[in-house]
Amino acid sequence: MKLVSRRTVENGHKFIIDANGRGLAVGRVGVVSGVLRVAGVRKVFRGNVVLDDLWLEVGEHEVVVLIGASGSGKSTLLRCVNLLESIDDGTIHLDGVDITEPGADADEVRKKIGLVFQSFNLFPHLSVLDNITLAPRRVHRLDRATAEAKALALLQKVGLAERARDYPDRLSGGQQQRVAIVRALVNEPRLMLLDEVTSALDPELVGEVLALIRSLKADGMTMLIATHEMGFARQVADRVCFLHNGQILEEGPPHRVLDDPTEPRTRQFLRLMESSGRLGG
Repeated sequence: MKLVSRRTVENGHKFIIDANGRGLAVGRVGVVSGVLRVAGVRKVFRGNVVLDDLWLEVGEHEVVVLIGASGSGKSTLLRCVNLLESIDDGTIHLDGVDITEPGADADEVRKKIGLVFQSFNLFPHLSVLDNITLAPRRVHRLDRATAEAKALALLQKVGLAERARDYPDRLSGGQQQRVAIVRALVNEPRLMLLDEVTSALDPELVGEVLALIRSLKADGMTMLIATHEMGFARQVADRVCFLHNGQILEEGPPHRVLDDPTEPRTRQFLRLMESSGRLGG
């Protein structure tokens, strides 16, 4: 029987559709009940397949950490979830709603997703407070007093309330990244996407950002995180996914994937991380 490159989901099962339109069940992927569901997503850049039939679910209050070599598809996946990149095949659901269907309102979707990049992307001409309150006032139409009260409460929580009137260039890299995370949190997102948020920081500043993310986990925030910090993945993840060539090659609890991986390519990657001092313990 000839198989064609088409997938579907019925009653929570993944199917491959053959040339005659018959479906072969190839594994249960779960019903669309979690916060995020990525189903058979494919993304191609200039003929290069970056995401290749990728399937992933993130449940309520779950923290999923993506690991893998540079170019494995981690950042592209986050950008596709936030609709900064279009996908070539598959679907992405947020709270059971297909956000990749034609006509979906990307701005409405992004109101529910917080994205933090490895570069802080703060506006240098705006104060910390104005950076944080810009979207709540312009997009969510909150009045200034309400937006600033929410921002100050979050700044207080992360120990930066006294820097509210400062400009970004007066802050350390770690402080700027914490402000960027607060800016994403102030809109009360359903899902946080964190893309290598410590990679641009000096080593002595990494700890304060990781402490904030651990605090978010304790508060029950649902997060999808891309990182090269294996020690951090071990501490914060409910599930670790190893990406290779645009697919999730291996996934499971942190102790299993990081200490006893089953895939040779995962073991090779972790040996490289250990040799560079990034495996953690």
